[in-house]
Amino acid sequence: MLAIVVGLTASVLQSGIVNLALPDIARELEASAASAIWVINAFQLGTLVMLLPLAAFGDRAGYRRVYLAGLALFTLASFAAMLADSIGMLIAARAVQGLGAAGVLSVNTALVRQIHPPALLGRGMAILSMVVATSAVAGPSVAAAILSVGDWPWLFAVNLPVGAAAFFLARSALPADRPPPADADAGSSSSSSFPVGDVLMNILMFSLVFIGAQRLGVHAAAGQEAPWLAWGLLAAGLAVGAVYLRRQARRDAPMFPVDLLRIPAFSLSMGTSICAFCAQALAYVSLPFLMLESYGRSHLDTGLLITAWPLAIVVLAPVAGRLIGRVPDGLLAGSGLGILAVGLALLATLPTQPDNADIVWRMLICGAGFGLFQTPNNHAIVTSSPRHRSGAASGMLGTARITGQTVGAVILAAIFSAWGRHDGSAESAAMLIASGFAAGAAVFSVLRVRPRRPA
Repeated sequence: MLAIVVGLTASVLQSGIVNLALPDIARELEASAASAIWVINAFQLGTLVMLLPLAAFGDRAGYRRVYLAGLALFTLASFAAMLADSIGMLIAARAVQGLGAAGVLSVNTALVRQIHPPALLGRGMAILSMVVATSAVAGPSVAAAILSVGDWPWLFAVNLPVGAAAFFLARSALPADRPPPADADAGSSSSSSFPVGDVLMNILMFSLVFIGAQRLGVHAAAGQEAPWLAWGLLAAGLAVGAVYLRRQARRDAPMFPVDLLRIPAFSLSMGTSICAFCAQALAYVSLPFLMLESYGRSHLDTGLLITAWPLAIVVLAPVAGRLIGRVPDGLLAGSGLGILAVGLALLATLPTQPDNADIVWRMLICGAGFGLFQTPNNHAIVTSSPRHRSGAASGMLGTARITGQTVGAVILAAIFSAWGRHDGSAESAAMLIASGFAAGAAVFSVLRVRPRRPA
């Protein structure tokens, strides 16, 4: 578990650790702001397009092998990013770093399922939930600490000892890969070779949709009409997706797990996860604007106030882990999402000049709700799939998270474009919309609860 936690922490941190250094990177490498933003996008896109292919490869070749390869690639790419002397080299290194992170993220929950006996799986999922939640919001704080004593290359240099330690620890500690059961590939037309064509279609589908959505968000944030190119990219991505999914439906163990999506509990869990992470992204991205520009808080005060959210997750995630098996996953996660919806609505109704206590107790409610949601939802995703498809379920978990965060960022850009000012009204609207997404996620979650049959 330590080997998994260290690699997971480094991978999730890198998704947000560079944001604070973008102005310095653009200035030093003589790049435009539009080019510099791809230092972030390249990592996210590299991760997104390879989550499902690597998860499928993990089901075939073993989760340990994929995890170790991902850690090694992530660490080497961090070294290349540290030495980058041009924006193009840095973007390329970040894309490769994202591919390495995909190796870690695609199989981590499958490894946890392999390590833990069923009775303790909830506690293992609780640990992962704490790590992902805290790492996702700790990026700016960690970046600020590093940049206070060094330049931006140190944001990548810190991965070298961490990645090396995680690699050697994982190599010695993780269980040996198990061959897939004979019935897992029975009747599969592609069981003898890895379907490269499916990989290419998966990459093309997610790339077109991601880039199209990002362009829409950028133009909305700038107050411009969405260009035809962005809509064209989205349409092309959906067209490729339609062909790709029809092709996947004919496979026994598809790369895009349409077989798992036929399981009601799994598909409802996906809807729950996407809506919940969309709500989280709307809140996390708008909160700094609200604190800094509307309330006049300092960067330090803003960071400390927002920290109340992940602290509540750290406290509640283990509680949720212990309740798994006693309370149905759908009901437990749905209760947490209901609490999150209330907390977000309360943040939307903050007074014009709130004191710190007004902000903190609302943040604690949001964090408590999210902490109760994430562990049972991840547990439901993993356990509703057959054991030999644990990798596919793990890959979908990461895909749902990134998809929800991307949708949330695009919606927020459109909201900021509509308001055109940061007097608190746009941020409040974003919080209300986030509350609606959390409430929708709660509905998806509760629908998973099956009534008990009479004895």
